[in-house]
Amino acid sequence: MDTVSPQERSRIMGNVKARGNKSTELKLIKLFKDYCITGWKRNYPVKGKPDLVFLPQRVAIFVDGCFWHGCEDHCRIPLGNKNFWLAKISRNKERDIEITTDFQERDWKVIRIWEHELNSENSIAVMSRIKSIV
Repeated sequence: MDTVSPQERSRIMGNVKARGNKSTELKLIKLFKDYCITGWKRNYPVKGKPDLVFLPQRVAIFVDGCFWHGCEDHCRIPLGNKNFWLAKISRNKERDIEITTDFQERDWKVIRIWEHELNSENSIAVMSRIKSIV
């Protein structure tokens, strides 16, 4: 059961969206430093707004939040306004596919990482995947 009113929950969730995903980006950057992966750029102005890019290799990395991008294992749809959230997350997933396709058509490699993959138990596999591509 939610402890705040639907209006307050809407305001809170609106603010979450406005702040972006800096914490997940920072986790990935820390992992890059831990695994000595260099050559990436953050906030590179390219259509599709990847979280990080490796320009010479033409690799775009997106870290997808489990809630906002509909992770099958971790996304829990709020019971209040359920249809809104289902539609919102569905649109996000469609946009992810469009952006990935657009990058691939421009000869970029795309790496999508789930937020939960940045946990320590999954980080070795994620870093191995990235190292093999860049």
